[in-house]
Amino acid sequence: MNLSGKILRGATVAAALGGCAVGPDFHSPKPPATERYTREELPAQTAQAAGAGGEAQRFTAGADIPGEWWALFESPVLDKLIKRAIADNPSLAIAEATLRQARDNLRAERSRLLPGADASVSVTHERISGAEFGGVNSTVSTFTLYNASVNVSYTFDLFGGVRRDLESFQALVDYQDFQREAAYLTLTANVVTAAVTQAELRGQIDATHDILTLQEKGLQLIQDQFKLGGVSRADVLAQQTQIAQTRATLPPLEKQAAQTGHLLAALAGALPSEIDVPEFDLAAIKLPQELPVSLPSALVRQRPDIRASEALLHQASAQIGVATAAVYPQLTLTGSLGWEALSAAKLFGPNTLVDSLGAGLLQPLFHGGQLEARRDAALAAYDQANAQYRQTVLTAFQNVADALRALQDDARSLQVQSDALALAQQSLDLTQRQYKLQAVSYLTLLNAERQYQQTRLALVQAQAARLADTAALFQALGGGWWNRQPSQASATPAGAQP
Repeated sequence: MNLSGKILRGATVAAALGGCAVGPDFHSPKPPATERYTREELPAQTAQAAGAGGEAQRFTAGADIPGEWWALFESPVLDKLIKRAIADNPSLAIAEATLRQARDNLRAERSRLLPGADASVSVTHERISGAEFGGVNSTVSTFTLYNASVNVSYTFDLFGGVRRDLESFQALVDYQDFQREAAYLTLTANVVTAAVTQAELRGQIDATHDILTLQEKGLQLIQDQFKLGGVSRADVLAQQTQIAQTRATLPPLEKQAAQTGHLLAALAGALPSEIDVPEFDLAAIKLPQELPVSLPSALVRQRPDIRASEALLHQASAQIGVATAAVYPQLTLTGSLGWEALSAAKLFGPNTLVDSLGAGLLQPLFHGGQLEARRDAALAAYDQANAQYRQTVLTAFQNVADALRALQDDARSLQVQSDALALAQQSLDLTQRQYKLQAVSYLTLLNAERQYQQTRLALVQAQAARLADTAALFQALGGGWWNRQPSQASATPAGAQP
């Protein structure tokens, strides 16, 4: 067996013997020991109200979330826009490229477990004098030395420092994997939320136009009364002022609607001038009536941000092993196999073979406390990552609790607003008839119009809130990435089932 073969065999044997790695072995933290998200028991369903978007929503504990959760809103236009955003939005391309970078770095670092081999060829022209060796003859000799060799080196991972470092790099790959999933979830949720916001604004604009039509009819009625001497000029001016004030609310709403359209274009990966953003309507976005609610014990395996935080905790744990292994001895085996000759023609001839084999043992003795300080720093970094993980879990459970409570309150709010609008409509109709008969004052009519206007706009806001908070619940529960087909976006993280 030649020299390089001996080194390779020695490296293999050492790798087999060095099965242990110093430092802690990482284990995923246990999920919180709780059976529900809120202190109160989750009801079977929300309240219901008359009219669009007033259906009761039923909570199903332990049910799974579909990979394309937004399809539950049953809006083909929304579905098409989200798929375009998934295909063209740069944030996902950034996440994908960052993940590839992490994987390539891991692949590069894995080479540290194998021997390193380098080939070299050199030509050296030298002149030496006999006086250099203490001779009396100062004859100068000139020669050219040709050398070709293969150099092999291997550092044995006796205490697992390299393996812990590779474990750290793998944890960073996992982190970027879940960062990608978080970017996917954030993008899709932002598109849904922006679409609902645009629909809400358009609903408020339509309601304002209806109110203006109503107020203009009221103005015509007041002007007729003024011509007959039934009201004063001040009443006419007051109604005209009311109309002007209502018109003044339109430009801000239209500005927000336009800006929301620009946001949807950007989310879809297009310039605002390059895409005709669809105009969403609240009536065309169906409120999901069946709401899957994951078990609390499953949330820590479903939320991408929790899984990413866990990966950073794993990385910090592995770095403790790296810092610990640096205190122990390091064994390095080196060797070379080559040929030397005084002419290129004889380089690989007989009696030109040269080889060398060496071993080195490095035991750190004194570094001024540097190695111990680095291990202490690694322990502190782990404590920091652990605290950050706990904070991420707390925030995740808060998000779910907030969304669940918001859905219940949204339903009650819509119920109240729906009843209030019906009463305001009846009151306005009655007041208009009474005013036409001069049975009530103009101030009474004005108050009835204002109440109707406020309740009409509040109803639109309540309808949009139910849709937005439903999307927030799906996002808070992790978005169902584990049920998504690889063709729908990037591949699901390997071994990352919830």
